[in-house]
Amino acid sequence: MTITRHAPQHAPDLRAAARHIGRRSFLTVTAAAAALAFAVNLPAAGAASAAELDARRIDDDPFTLGVASGDPRPGSVLLWTRLAPAPFEPDGGMPAERVTVHWELAHDEKFSRIARRGTAFAHPEFHHTVHVEVGRLEAGRVYYYRFRTGTWISETGRTRTAPETAGTASSLTLAAVSCQAYADGYFTPYRHLAQDDVDVVFHLGDYLYEYAVNSVGGYRNYTDRTLPALFNRETVTLEDYRLRYALFKSDPDLRAAHAAHPFVVTWDDHETENNYADDTPENSVPPEEFLLRRAAAYRAYWENQPLRSPQQPTGSDMRLYRRLHWGRLAQFDVLDTRQYRSNQAYGDGAQIPGPDADDPARTMTGATQERWLLDGWHASKALWNVVPQQVTFSQRKFDLTAPSRVSMDAWDGYRASRRRVLDGAKAAGIENLMVLTGDVHVGYGFDIKDDFDDPDSATLGTEIVATSVASGRDGVDKPANWDTYMQANPHMKFYNGRRGYVTVALGEEQARADFKTVPYVTTPGAPVTTAASFVTEAGEPGLTPV
Repeated sequence: MTITRHAPQHAPDLRAAARHIGRRSFLTVTAAAAALAFAVNLPAAGAASAAELDARRIDDDPFTLGVASGDPRPGSVLLWTRLAPAPFEPDGGMPAERVTVHWELAHDEKFSRIARRGTAFAHPEFHHTVHVEVGRLEAGRVYYYRFRTGTWISETGRTRTAPETAGTASSLTLAAVSCQAYADGYFTPYRHLAQDDVDVVFHLGDYLYEYAVNSVGGYRNYTDRTLPALFNRETVTLEDYRLRYALFKSDPDLRAAHAAHPFVVTWDDHETENNYADDTPENSVPPEEFLLRRAAAYRAYWENQPLRSPQQPTGSDMRLYRRLHWGRLAQFDVLDTRQYRSNQAYGDGAQIPGPDADDPARTMTGATQERWLLDGWHASKALWNVVPQQVTFSQRKFDLTAPSRVSMDAWDGYRASRRRVLDGAKAAGIENLMVLTGDVHVGYGFDIKDDFDDPDSATLGTEIVATSVASGRDGVDKPANWDTYMQANPHMKFYNGRRGYVTVALGEEQARADFKTVPYVTTPGAPVTTAASFVTEAGEPGLTPV
């Protein structure tokens, strides 16, 4: 599909703010951050002060974008919704007034046994999104939740809390998803995931795509609707990103998956702009102007995801990396490999790696996040240490010739950074390392080697790469480069080019990965099959087909 790119068209006040904030002060001075927040209309904490709307005046269903929950902890969970009776309009069909929203959490789907209830405000400054952190819950159990405002009641969501951190948990089944380009096809894998028996879903990035979506929805090729022209441009401003989330979240299959399972989300590049790195954009615009765009993208991301208050952004910064536990069975160290990374070496893309790939000054995670990860491993008491993150971690050679090209956007372009992470895992005594990855629109299964160029070196862990939900359109089981990749990378145990998702069942003795695919997404209704299954035994890393 040909994508027409447009130069960023920030509103005049944003461009003026960018010109008056030098790059150094933009990144380091509180006053500059405040100026940025003002420029993109982000209120300071506690500053939302719009008049209150009588919710009985809302004439149309405001829960058009569904409900969601996320980041389950032993005694709490985050609930999300947004009021948008007209989701494809910039204001969502809501006046610039705050609205009281009632919420309920129950032990049963009929809400006959209420566990907690309360109220929250939907503020216009936050685009009438609602984030409710519900505490004082029982650990390790399923709950049902819903929202109400005026005469309207949302659909019912199902969520759960994590087991006690110090307690025993014998099993956990997670799903991993990534890359859902709306214009590339229907979100059919989500329909199947909504019906699957999983405890939690990890979204590994590219929840949103910044590219234009035409009136027929791209390869969805709608004949029963016409999408507004406002989607047929690249996202740049806060309004652009907010509207694009409304489009994606209007998909019924995505709504069903969110209502069925709690999500743990992290971003990749397309939630902001393709292949950006820290403050370096893909397009040739000044960093200070790009950071205005990044601030808008980060703000819209937080508003539209089931994220807790510590993840709320400040200007162009947002701490997304965080740690979750599932008893002593699993520790999840959720990474952010976009916001702090060094710029891609050798102009990005597929390149033969040179000295820059091994430069210890270059980083994928930033020094602070890297230290946080390694310190967390040293303190971990979990059987499985799982790292949900974005780009391919294991070595992935593209050619049979030596030297071979590799991706400068993946960890192959940051080999010193990867070496520090692997050495940190060894130093911490991590025996059951599992990396969850998205980004590449295919499913992979890797053995993580101590030395990827030596097949006989120790296997330090496994990497499970979830294919895309829709990005790349229908795909094929064996892409044209299948033979080359499998020969060039003996630690690659699986490669499939269809759309779908992956489930991982963690137990006390082994982990099982099931790669689930659909034969097409450019038309709706595809069935799901399991393309392959692998196990890795506790204490013996490496993938074995079953």
